[in-house]
Amino acid sequence: MKYYHLQNHEDYKAAYKASIESPEAFWEQIASTHFVWKKKWDSVLNWDFTKPEVKWFEGAKLNITENCIDRHLEQRANKTAILFEPNEPNEPAQHISYTELHERVCKFANVLLQQGIKKGDRVCLYLPMIPELAVSVLACARIGAVHSVVFAGFSAKALATRINDCDCKLVITSDGAFRGNKTIHLKEIVDNALESCPNVHKVLVAKRTQSHVHLKQGRDFWLQPLLDQASKDCAAVSMNAEDPLFILYTSGSTGIPKGMVHTTAGYMVYTAYTFKNVFQYTEDDVYWCTADIGWITGHSYIVYGPLANGATTVLFEGVPSYPDYGRFWQLVEKHQVTQFYTAPTAIRALAKEDIAHVTQNDLSSLKVLGTVGEPINEEAWHWYNEHIGNKNCPIVDTWWQTETGGIMISPIPNSTKRIIPTFATLPLPGIQPVLMNEEGEVMSDSPASGKLCIAFPWPGMARTIWGNHERYKATYFSTFKNHYFTGDGAFRNKAGYYRITGRVDDVIIVSGHNLGTAPIEDAIDEHPDVTESAVVGVPHDIKGNALYGFVSLKNKAKSEETLEKEINELITQHVGPIAKLQTIQFTDGLPKTRSGKIMRRILRKIAQGTTDDLGDISTLLNPEVVAAIKENAKRS
Repeated sequence: MKYYHLQNHEDYKAAYKASIESPEAFWEQIASTHFVWKKKWDSVLNWDFTKPEVKWFEGAKLNITENCIDRHLEQRANKTAILFEPNEPNEPAQHISYTELHERVCKFANVLLQQGIKKGDRVCLYLPMIPELAVSVLACARIGAVHSVVFAGFSAKALATRINDCDCKLVITSDGAFRGNKTIHLKEIVDNALESCPNVHKVLVAKRTQSHVHLKQGRDFWLQPLLDQASKDCAAVSMNAEDPLFILYTSGSTGIPKGMVHTTAGYMVYTAYTFKNVFQYTEDDVYWCTADIGWITGHSYIVYGPLANGATTVLFEGVPSYPDYGRFWQLVEKHQVTQFYTAPTAIRALAKEDIAHVTQNDLSSLKVLGTVGEPINEEAWHWYNEHIGNKNCPIVDTWWQTETGGIMISPIPNSTKRIIPTFATLPLPGIQPVLMNEEGEVMSDSPASGKLCIAFPWPGMARTIWGNHERYKATYFSTFKNHYFTGDGAFRNKAGYYRITGRVDDVIIVSGHNLGTAPIEDAIDEHPDVTESAVVGVPHDIKGNALYGFVSLKNKAKSEETLEKEINELITQHVGPIAKLQTIQFTDGLPKTRSGKIMRRILRKIAQGTTDDLGDISTLLNPEVVAAIKENAKRS
């Protein structure tokens, strides 16, 4: 058990020291004693950030589903693996045991094989938070297919872009989705997307909402009849350590979304290790992460990390406000949840509601609280600590990214001496963060503020962008030589604790979702009356940030109200409703440099109402537009 389960500060210090002084020996010890392998590795680590190329456990063979399911069958056959809580409170929860999960994954894997899917093929999953989503993820991994989960809130166009980018052969979806009091027609969205996806030849449809759907002859099939006929035995395909496990798309500041590629062995080891320690999971715990599997948090900390540790992981279909704002807390009591992991957006929204929603539930089962998706503000932290944790549950304010695969900086309950609100605190074992100044120099003193980079590879990191390694290199490894650049700014205090201060590029975090401004602006610019646009983020009490759009028009033939509605409809069609603008300001022009670049720094300050110091605007191509934009700025 050495280094695997950190239970106090001395454990953390020893593990961190070992992980920095002898990284290969540290991760080899973790990997060899806590996982099953079909063949051990020839080398633990080979890396070169200049290429960039990173390989962990090269030469090893394994299947991640054997580590997440099969190996638990002897000791945990009847233990609940996935606890599914439906959208409607009166629908019974499902307790899916490890034995049942094994059978369901094998059946689904056999269905995929029967549909012609083989090792290395890409499969797109566009599903609500129902058991079929977790099962299909694992079924793909069972046979070596590469899963690409697309959040079921994205538009048909966004879905098509992701399907085509990695050339998916098959799509798994459902007739629809329940989300609070809404029913979303997912199959319709898939049908619209596939009009521009010529290489998808099969669609498997799960029944959830009992909605009427069109099944295209020869392409679309109901899933359940195929599962009913499938064998419950399916041997796990032998995978190389560096074979791709999944592709997950994340917004970029420019161009199409980036298909981050995570490989098998390193990702498994890292997610399992970080889950065990950050959440201090023990055998009889009931762990609940409220994220969607469509995001990396759901991949790593609903599916792979918990199951690799033989945990009971809660899968929740609904939303925190339905049927009322006590839903989260009712479920904590109902299922005796011990670890609860959610987004600051949800905490802020729930904190504004009647405290009776909290107090009428027994939350005494909770041991660890967590936050993810964005830095948590101090007011929300204190509410969470006092009203949910009863000042008795450590709060793990976790910092990580789609690209990192797992949590990088976080308190560890019982091991981090002092937890400070809004600080992600210390790096986990194996993580070597540094702060860089504008000159690209490492800032060794503390306190310091700079751009957050990582100096050494870790097992869970993404290896490339699907089909575009040059973009991977340019995005993450070109800004600072021999360092991975996170795109985030950070502050480090005297104690060495890190506080994430936000993105330094044109990605805005709204309700925990990373939204690139470029796709939103592209959608706005599709409007026939729009000349150009720029989108910036403004602080929002609940969402963390909201979107503020500056839009220049060719003509004003329509009312502003009509234009605002049409623009947001375009954004919904092209990106999804999560990217709609809260505020739209129509302008005669946008401030630009003489090379034609829009000065977002100025627009950001105007949108946020911090216009006392706009800096030197005399070098702009059109400085006169700034005063007009400033005068007409809207206040939420």
